[in-house]
Amino acid sequence: MLIVGNWKMNGSIAMASDFLGWFTGHWHGSRGVDIGLCPPLVYISQFEQTLRGSTIKVGGQNIATELEGPFTGEVSSRMLKDLGCQMVLIGHSERRVNFRENNDIVAEKYRRAYAADLTPILCVGETSDHRNAGSTLDVISEQIYAVKNLVGEHALCAGVIAYEPVWAIGSGVAASPKQAQEVHLSIRDLLGPRGKHTQIIYGGSLNRDNAKALFTEQDIDGGLVGGASLHAEHFLEIIRQAEFA
Repeated sequence: MLIVGNWKMNGSIAMASDFLGWFTGHWHGSRGVDIGLCPPLVYISQFEQTLRGSTIKVGGQNIATELEGPFTGEVSSRMLKDLGCQMVLIGHSERRVNFRENNDIVAEKYRRAYAADLTPILCVGETSDHRNAGSTLDVISEQIYAVKNLVGEHALCAGVIAYEPVWAIGSGVAASPKQAQEVHLSIRDLLGPRGKHTQIIYGGSLNRDNAKALFTEQDIDGGLVGGASLHAEHFLEIIRQAEFA
């Protein structure tokens, strides 16, 4: 199981200090669950320094398609690695929608992350219009194959896939365990023979109330947690539910 917290553009130095203080004081290791936290870029060092020496991984929320140069405001895969990051979110729907990242851009970012020895967490998912039109798998296939065609099956399956239905993110309404399982199974088939070893996690209004039911599904290998990861107690409860799934 893998549980990753995505703080998005939230937090402060004081909030991060409170979260890390409480969490490290109450978390004493997890059985069979890997944990990652992706704070805003400006707080990565604070997280990394506090969590150094633990098994909790720190990650970024985004990287540039370039390694260096005249790209004001961007951060490269090498820079995240230099900060001590071990993973990075790639192609979150908020990046795809709000910042116009198409499948080709997402694929190039995945390539950069993999080359820098950062574990890429590739986010895929459909809108409500796609689901209502019955094109969920068509959309996700395009998202996955754009990466696969660029980096190959081995690199794709060495990363993590996060299924995040766009219609569920921030809505408070998660996909049902059955809906999520169906898509996760289809994603595993799309990955090819190596896909049976790839972690496929669920995100989209995942919280402590629905996590247990989702984690019991065969092809759901954990979760990408948004709003609930801002609350140390909620985040820890989700981790504990993953331990017993």
